[in-house]
Amino acid sequence: MDKAISAADANRRFSELLRTVKKGGSVIITSHGTPVAKITPFVEDERAAAGARSALFERLRAERPTQVGRWTREDLYDDAP
Repeated sequence: MDKAISAADANRRFSELLRTVKKGGSVIITSHGTPVAKITPFVEDERAAAGARSALFERLRAERPTQVGRWTREDLYDDAP
C-alpha cells in the first residue's frame, strides 16, 4: 500500500521514507495535495537489461558503416550550426 506524504514532510523525514521503501513499501510525494512523485523499491530486472542490450547489438549489426572522415573532440561539442 502506498503511503502519501507532503514534500515538506518528505524532506524532513527522508531517512524514514528510505527505510519504508527498503522494506518493500512505496511512498507518494504530494505538493499542495497533488501527487508529484512516487518512491518505490529498486528492482533490477536483468532480463530487461539483457533484452535491451541484445536489441541494440542487433540494430548495430544491421546498420551499414558510413564514411564520416576524421573528427576531433571539439567537433563533438561544437554548438555552432
